[in-house]
Amino acid sequence: MPSIISISFVLNGRAAFILGLPALSYLAYRAYRTVQSSAVVHALEKEEVLEQADYLYSCAETEKLYQLLLQYKDSDDAEFLWRLARASRDLSQMPNMAADKKKKLVFEAFEYAKAALEKNERCFAAHKWYAVCLSDVGDYESVKVKIGNAVIIREHLERAIELNAKDATSIHILGHWCFAFAELPWYQRKVAAVIFASPPTSTYEEALAFFLKAEEADPNFYSKNLLMLGKTYMGMKDQENALLWLTKARDYPPHTLEDKEVHQEAVDLLKKFGV
Repeated sequence: MPSIISISFVLNGRAAFILGLPALSYLAYRAYRTVQSSAVVHALEKEEVLEQADYLYSCAETEKLYQLLLQYKDSDDAEFLWRLARASRDLSQMPNMAADKKKKLVFEAFEYAKAALEKNERCFAAHKWYAVCLSDVGDYESVKVKIGNAVIIREHLERAIELNAKDATSIHILGHWCFAFAELPWYQRKVAAVIFASPPTSTYEEALAFFLKAEEADPNFYSKNLLMLGKTYMGMKDQENALLWLTKARDYPPHTLEDKEVHQEAVDLLKKFGV
């Protein structure tokens, strides 16, 4: 039951894709030129490096971002480490990534996320990416470990939201967690019950509350959140609202590969309603 228990979160498509030539600030332009030429960036101040990193992330320059942040892998600053965890994780999700390299990056990302938490327990992003990376590691673990990890994943997502109630992505991921367990088939529930006296459970109603809360925090921020709202309403047999949100997902401007995948899934689901 890997597809349900591991709860594979697809976040690498979350980077805002910049179309055309962006209006670059001097610093953003220098960031691009610096990484392009592989110049040493150790002398830059923390704020400048982080601004470079966030710019590269917004441009979906995953490899360049990873190489930039890798220079700070031994940092005592959680801000560098959680970004490196995210970059390592995003790199592992790249198309045609060799299986052995993917696994190495997955575990590497988890170690960076863990280090970020150790440096600053009050960093909401460290908790969020620890949860995501722990889920990824679960793809290489036993079913028992995956189920046990699911509890830990939820705890860290809840802590991330407690520290930053406006972070729509953390709220969305927790909604996805709830949806995955709400969808758990009865026979998989029985397997989980054999392993744990009180296995993780959830409902469509709980998932819905988180997806709606994410949309409230940042309206239209993520095509996948629109799709999941539609799928959750489908699970609740609410056709009117399912149609509403699936249509929004279908009509979301596709800027990333994930957006295109969401569009196609929404189209396919709408066909079930004769749309």
